Amino acid sequence: MITLQQDADGFIRMNRHFPDNSLISISFTGGASEEFSGTRLNAIFDDALAEFRGQNRLEGAKGFSRAPAKTVQPTKNITVVKVHPGMAV
Repeated sequence: MITLQQDADGFIRMNRHFPDNSLISISFTGGASEEFSGTRLNAIFDDALAEFRGQNRLEGAKGFSRAPAKTVQPTKNITVVKVHPGMAV
């Protein structure tokens, strides 16, 4: 089982998919704790990534380059995902 801690802003650190059959326990700042399946948490991650890319116009036909970026820090990915109690359902 993987254990994650929610930060004060309501985010967990997640920059990649977890295995679909894994169990992930998230401890929320309010004291609650929930268990997520890897499949459910990956879906939450995909939704957050799609929202990020949509807000930053990274999926549009114009200006989107599939060539590797020449930066040290990734700019087209997210590293944190906003979660709250009740999302495990």
